[in-house]
Amino acid sequence: MTETKDAPKSYWFVGASYGSDGDQTHRFLSEGIWENGYDDKHLDLVRSMQPGDRIAIKSTFTRKHNLPFDNRGNHVSVMAIKAIGTITENLNDGKRVRVSWLKQEPQREWYFYTYREVIWRLVPGTGDWGADGLIAFTFDAKPQDIDRWRNEPYWRERFGDGPVRQRFLWTEFYEAVAEKLLDFRSDRKPLIEGIHQIATKVTGLSYLQDKFADGTTGPLKDICPFTAMGTFNRSMTDANRKAIATEIAELLGVSVPVPDTFDGIPVLNNQRSWFFSYSEKRGDGDIEALWRVFVAAAESVDSDLPEHRIELAHAYDAATQVWGVAWNLSTGLYWAHPWNFPTLDSQSRHYIAKRLSIPVPTSGQQKPADANGYLKLIDDLRARFTEDSYPVHSFPELSLASWQFKDPADSGELVTDDASPADLDDTEDLQQDAVQPDPIFESYSVDDILKDGCFLPRAEIERLLERLRTKKNLILQGPPGTGKTWIAKRLAYALMGEKDGGKIRAVQFHPNLSYEDFVRGWRPTGDGKLTLAEGVFMEAIRAASKSPTSKFVVVIEEINRGNPAQIFGELLTLLEAGKRTPSEALELCYPDADGKRRPVHVPENLYVLGTMNIADRSLALVDLAFRRRFAFATLEPKLGESWQNWVIQHCGIDPELAPGIEQRISSLNQKIEQDLGTQFRIGHSYVTPPRRIELGSTRDWFLQVAETEIGPLLEEYWFDSPKIAKGALEKLIAGW
Repeated sequence: MTETKDAPKSYWFVGASYGSDGDQTHRFLSEGIWENGYDDKHLDLVRSMQPGDRIAIKSTFTRKHNLPFDNRGNHVSVMAIKAIGTITENLNDGKRVRVSWLKQEPQREWYFYTYREVIWRLVPGTGDWGADGLIAFTFDAKPQDIDRWRNEPYWRERFGDGPVRQRFLWTEFYEAVAEKLLDFRSDRKPLIEGIHQIATKVTGLSYLQDKFADGTTGPLKDICPFTAMGTFNRSMTDANRKAIATEIAELLGVSVPVPDTFDGIPVLNNQRSWFFSYSEKRGDGDIEALWRVFVAAAESVDSDLPEHRIELAHAYDAATQVWGVAWNLSTGLYWAHPWNFPTLDSQSRHYIAKRLSIPVPTSGQQKPADANGYLKLIDDLRARFTEDSYPVHSFPELSLASWQFKDPADSGELVTDDASPADLDDTEDLQQDAVQPDPIFESYSVDDILKDGCFLPRAEIERLLERLRTKKNLILQGPPGTGKTWIAKRLAYALMGEKDGGKIRAVQFHPNLSYEDFVRGWRPTGDGKLTLAEGVFMEAIRAASKSPTSKFVVVIEEINRGNPAQIFGELLTLLEAGKRTPSEALELCYPDADGKRRPVHVPENLYVLGTMNIADRSLALVDLAFRRRFAFATLEPKLGESWQNWVIQHCGIDPELAPGIEQRISSLNQKIEQDLGTQFRIGHSYVTPPRRIELGSTRDWFLQVAETEIGPLLEEYWFDSPKIAKGALEKLIAGW
């Protein structure tokens, strides 16, 4: 077969290292081939390679130093492009293709977006800007838009342009400890003796006493790396944790500072602080199995060899057979590599299942699943982390969010004594896994609203907060795209003074929403019967009543899309700021679940914050009785200096083009205001990218927004005058 001149249908990124055979790049280039190193894998994928497809030999690894940007001490995924070529013939054996190669000297390095399987197929023109960027970088020698990648959701916390976040600075210390522990893989005696020496200087390590088969007790003689890290990850004061961590760092030779706080880091249950059992019950290979998975995890993080992932899977499955380790194995992996492995402590499992709606794989009796289940969960979560609107974007953020997740299910009381870790015998509950201490929430204020990218002046934000505090009920209304929902949730956080998502309930009104959905009503059960169930608003009332010193907020989006008077029912009267007392309580239409009728009042510390699109002509006016109980604030399109600074610095808009975008939207809004009214203007959100756009793509991006978002809206506005809508769009993009 000869090389085709048609555009490549696929671009292939392939490995050249196969376990003990080493790097085959030199041989591939000299022989003009690429060869699949496996007899039982990737055969169909190799057969699908076509003459004319482009191919590149890659090698992926991590690096911490000598990077072309400030990585703030974090490891960075790197993919080196060692050679590029064009496939000239497929031998159809699932093993080999002939390639016309060009060696890359020096190797070119791509950051962040890597793939660790042997074969990675990318198809151009699918709308995946990351894939298109990598193809252009590899085969057309285009530069990587590193700034855009640094500010993508998955990497933004560690490498982005915004203010340096302080939430996960602890990860560098934990990674450094894990790296130093690898030195003790073959000789653990200095490690355990060093830890016993630390126990003579600080409190909290008296539990490291073993029980032997002859009935005697004595100092623990061997230790696994997870138990070593567990010495400063138990239920104790932060001061004690810092003291032990400081001593451990000195013992290991870790120079990274000990964290000031341990927020969101799961701790071991004090009655199960070892990852193995007493000597009298311990299997001969238990501690060795834990070291094996610890080493395999480190190798899989730093290497692209598929053998390392296979070894990790085997080691993980062997380690789960160690008595008592259960879910704690995932927590140990998280401590060692917090950006690569999730902790599946009880609260994290509950958060993943309930908040993220991803099932956590288990085996019999709710025990951890095998390695395949754990690794698939990792892959599934990582795929979602790249979504800007996803609740969390990394494993540390997931752990922190689960720590702050307000749901009592699946959580238990911490054991705070210093009991021995293996006092429970084989018949007792093995689910005493790692837990999260009581959370301390991130403070939030007007300053944070401004830092997050609000274009309202400070005085305007403070006015909105004051109206919410005094009236108790506030509706943000305005044209589409003015950020009503965005500012609503941030006002709620600022009102509470902390970023506690558990105290905010969000609901969207729609024509079919009823009192029974929102307040209380009959609901079907799994057995075909009906039961009385509380709606979102009653749940918020219950929560606020139980914690009168805290503020709670119900956020209602599109509040005028439903019938508010019908949905609130008798509670509409009780929303008034002057009727937030028990003396004004009313009985509901439906009794409590036990059949008794108890008067209900809306507590003082429960606030209602709604949004309303005043340009939606399909909606009826909100009735006067409802309006009287709410304060109304109108948000305007905000295009100006603040908007320009934000989109240039945070969104990648070309500084020379930002003023032109503002001028065009302002001119369009003048036309809309003259013909239709102020409520139909175009809000700034339409021209504020939710994430950083690709370098040099501002013109294309604005054209797409104009044609696919603003254009259809104009057609709806001038539904009876399509020529006017078409002319307005043409003027918007004329000469662009």
